[in-house]
Amino acid sequence: MWGDSDGPLVLLLHGGGQTRHSWKSTGARLAASGARVVALDARGHGESAWSVERDYRREAMARDVVAVLDELGEPAVLVGASMGGLSGLYASTLVGPDKISALVLVDVVPRPEEAGILRVIGFLTQHREGFATLDEAGAAVAAYLPHRPKPRSTEGLRRNLRHRDGRWYWHWDPEMFDGTQDDPNQVVAGLEAAARNLSIPVLLVRGQLSDVVSERGVADFLELVPHAQIAELSGAAHTAAGDDNDAFTQAVCDFVVAHGVHAR
Repeated sequence: MWGDSDGPLVLLLHGGGQTRHSWKSTGARLAASGARVVALDARGHGESAWSVERDYRREAMARDVVAVLDELGEPAVLVGASMGGLSGLYASTLVGPDKISALVLVDVVPRPEEAGILRVIGFLTQHREGFATLDEAGAAVAAYLPHRPKPRSTEGLRRNLRHRDGRWYWHWDPEMFDGTQDDPNQVVAGLEAAARNLSIPVLLVRGQLSDVVSERGVADFLELVPHAQIAELSGAAHTAAGDDNDAFTQAVCDFVVAHGVHAR
């Protein structure tokens, strides 16, 4: 959590395979702009519990978001990356603008590119046997994100890994990405219906190098949400917030300042 209690509330929803810590720089800068910022670990990620029923459907994720909004007790701007964006979009169908004042979708649209989605899921479902060292995990990340400079140290990966039985394992529940949770056609239809019904301010942030959200996907989204604003990050891919955090955070800060609802 960052910022003053009197600022507009921003709720940050990370992407699949990430944690609340992925928002560290963005949260601090949003707070500096006057916002009150809360980031959470989605179910099955980070420090949140794994679902006993292995229920990781979009609707379940959205209900979690609504429960957090109820607990916070004031309208929030939702900023969701990839999986988090889908959770935010579904949550908008469960509550009104008295709960969600605006929505930021980070490189996610109702009709993403199948090849890009399969690449993401492929990474998230690999390495169930874990890694012998942090360097092995770092090599897997570098292969997945070849457009990013390789970090000098792998120590930062400790937040995304859990050490047990002498090996390092990703923090997330691997069962959530087994492909059996949702019917793809129903998912698309539900997302398009949710997008079509959006009346709150919306910002779509796209990485121009993204293989998940294409220019066609942006155009289709604008047909569903004509009032949406678009921000494109030239040096970013699907992991837009981490690829060019300065440009990403500036776009979100400008949007929150323009559309954030101040508490009390």
